[in-house]
Amino acid sequence: MRELDEVIGRARKWRRDWQERTKLQRIDLYTQATLWGLPWVFLISWGLLPLLPVLDEGPVAAGLAVAFFAVNIAQCALSNRNLGAAFAHHRGTAPFPRQRLRLPTVLLAALTGLLVALATTGDLKEAGLALLVLEVPLAFAIPYVLLVPVRTYLLHGAAFTVVLVALLVAFGVPAGLLVGAAVSMTVVVLLVLGSVRPSAWSMSVMWQAEEARDMQARLAVAEERLRFGRDMHDVLGRNLSVIALKSELAVELAQRGNATAVDQMVEVQRIARASQQEVRDVVRGYREADLPTELLGAKGVLEAAGITCTVLGADGPAGVGAPASVQAALGWVVREAATNVLRHGDPTRCVIRLTTTGDAVTLEVENDGATDAPQTFGPADTGGSGLTGLRQRLAALGGTLEAGPVGDGLFRVTATVPVTAPRPRRPLFGEER
Repeated sequence: MRELDEVIGRARKWRRDWQERTKLQRIDLYTQATLWGLPWVFLISWGLLPLLPVLDEGPVAAGLAVAFFAVNIAQCALSNRNLGAAFAHHRGTAPFPRQRLRLPTVLLAALTGLLVALATTGDLKEAGLALLVLEVPLAFAIPYVLLVPVRTYLLHGAAFTVVLVALLVAFGVPAGLLVGAAVSMTVVVLLVLGSVRPSAWSMSVMWQAEEARDMQARLAVAEERLRFGRDMHDVLGRNLSVIALKSELAVELAQRGNATAVDQMVEVQRIARASQQEVRDVVRGYREADLPTELLGAKGVLEAAGITCTVLGADGPAGVGAPASVQAALGWVVREAATNVLRHGDPTRCVIRLTTTGDAVTLEVENDGATDAPQTFGPADTGGSGLTGLRQRLAALGGTLEAGPVGDGLFRVTATVPVTAPRPRRPLFGEER
């Protein structure tokens, strides 16, 4: 039943993620569609209405007006084509191909020349010239404002304004029209900056949040893999060592004709079946080490290997008063330490001590016969994934782990965990955090 609930939970989370991403894609589409339509709206209003009176002023003026409108249409089409790439460049997902600005720049220069020609030859009133000045850079500026920093955009806008006014002056446009043209150019530069950049910034923030959610999901997968590998090592390490030990013992007893060899193989069978269940628990994410059980198991395993094992303090406050998370972490320490006692050196005795010091519980596992023990089990723990995994478990609870020779052929593992440490939550893959 619990597995079914987990599957349903994952399906619901996937559905919510898909809905949120779809909603974000729609918002992105609506934003870009608005900016796609913006130059066309102003083309019909600012770009067409002032040209209608000019059509009745002769073939030259009419030809200039038609050419201005046609070039403006091409500029709007290029603006729509470049807008998506400009958004991607602004978000940092893909660089904008600079060669795609060459034709819009040429068209902007053509529109500027046609505007000056219309102002010189056509009967453009002050309002008509101001509207056409507003229309000239609009389509070009919408994607361009996303490609350069704000300061660069403003400097380029100011430079373009100066060039346009200088051309109008050079061709004898009245001073009254010049002021209107300068004001119109300033308005359109600021209008594009105030409408396009905030929209792009909002979309960038939303996409970054979505990418952060994806990264969180990938980290959850990586965390689950690390948990699985660490738990598999901790669960199977001792059991496989015991199985190997008892199998060797059974072989020797069988060769001597001792009937107890059957008992040893029965025990091997029991441990193998228990290992199967523990592996299932690890896969499901339910596996937690139980401190009293691990202490009894360590004592039984070590004594079966001919090692005298003494457990001290298991019945005191350190054994029963610590939080469940602390006891579970110390249970893993007992399991790994007992495995190391079996694997390394030639021990004859082992002492496990549980003590409470202030607000912390301390577990010590000490064994003799460690003269030839590998030095990689020192504080740095440059080798051996078992103690590395234990340090990670204890670090999550604010605890520490030290392991290494202490002289006189003794090897000691010391784990200290605060009893006030919060229980670390280890979510299953697919579970919401």
